[in-house]
Amino acid sequence: MKKILAYLLMFSMAASLVGCSSSNNEEEVEEETICIAAAASLENAFEEELIAMFNEEYPNVTVEGTYDSSGKLQEQIEGGLEADVFFSAATKQMDALTDEDYIDSDTRVDLLENKVVLIVSTNSSLDLKKFEDITKAGSIALGDPASVPAGQYAQEALTNLNLWDEVNTKASFGTNVTEVLNQVAEGSAEAGVVYATDAASMPDKVKIIAEAPADSLATPVVYPVATLKNSKHSKTAKAFVEFLQSDKAIEVFEKYGFSKN
Repeated sequence: MKKILAYLLMFSMAASLVGCSSSNNEEEVEEETICIAAAASLENAFEEELIAMFNEEYPNVTVEGTYDSSGKLQEQIEGGLEADVFFSAATKQMDALTDEDYIDSDTRVDLLENKVVLIVSTNSSLDLKKFEDITKAGSIALGDPASVPAGQYAQEALTNLNLWDEVNTKASFGTNVTEVLNQVAEGSAEAGVVYATDAASMPDKVKIIAEAPADSLATPVVYPVATLKNSKHSKTAKAFVEFLQSDKAIEVFEKYGFSKN
């Protein structure tokens, strides 16, 4: 009888321990990693401030950024990139992925606006005063219109100004807007067309000559953001997109040269 009572007591204690362990696990906040596929022009704002700000509210979430031209990011998502959030530098790529059923349309927000600008290096001796003076440069850096939204906007503006054919003969095409910026900053191109936000990131190396005339672009430079349908962390991804719409996040974007759409 004593042996039976001892056995029952040991079984009761073991069951109690199992119950405590289960309760503790339920109270633990699950750690997650989400991936944002974002235009190269957004990298500084995310890596220098916004991700850290998001982690103040969600300390158990790791945010990893993949930054490139929006066209390349579109191709990577189509090719199986396990991204949770897509933040494009143009509506074209977001629209394409939406049509292909990659995007959770209910989460989409056309969040930011940018400007297309002509830049030269700070030590340039070129006498450029307006956007149309780009033809005075002997070498010009542009984003590849095939995949880089900044290049697509540049081509549109220059075509509408009847300057594309002339500029095209002098152009070198970068795979993303950061590459274009660096070509001008390092002097391998005398002038270039980038976003105002990119120029603002290197005030000691490049200067803005002028914005592309408003009537040379059919639509504003809009940056849409949304979560992806195949996200394995959709709840957290949606929280991140909502955070990007907050007043404090918009203040950071404005600090980096963007404006709220």
